[in-house]
Amino acid sequence: MKSKIAASLVALTTLAAAAPALAQAPAAAPAKADASASAAGGLSVDKTPISEIIKNEKAKAALEAALPPITQYYDQIGGMTLAQVAPMSQGALDDAKLKSIQAEFDKISAGK
Repeated sequence: MKSKIAASLVALTTLAAAAPALAQAPAAAPAKADASASAAGGLSVDKTPISEIIKNEKAKAALEAALPPITQYYDQIGGMTLAQVAPMSQGALDDAKLKSIQAEFDKISAGK
């Protein structure tokens, strides 16, 4: 468990170091996550910037439960989507995790 947390912290640290350069780079291709929320106008791992996600307390809690170390990087990655952050996370935010987070966002958007 500690090794997974340590790996996540290393991945997010690497992401934080790369974030300023990435802010000027073209947008990364979004991961293939469930797009049902974006179709309904809800939260989306593909389209909603992280700075908007964390304005919703339930979405913020779901995100932090799935990826606890992310809290220290909000100021650096706030303008990016989770799908844009994923390729730089060294596996901490893979397609399965994106789908899981999207499922939580769908529940939140549906009022569950």
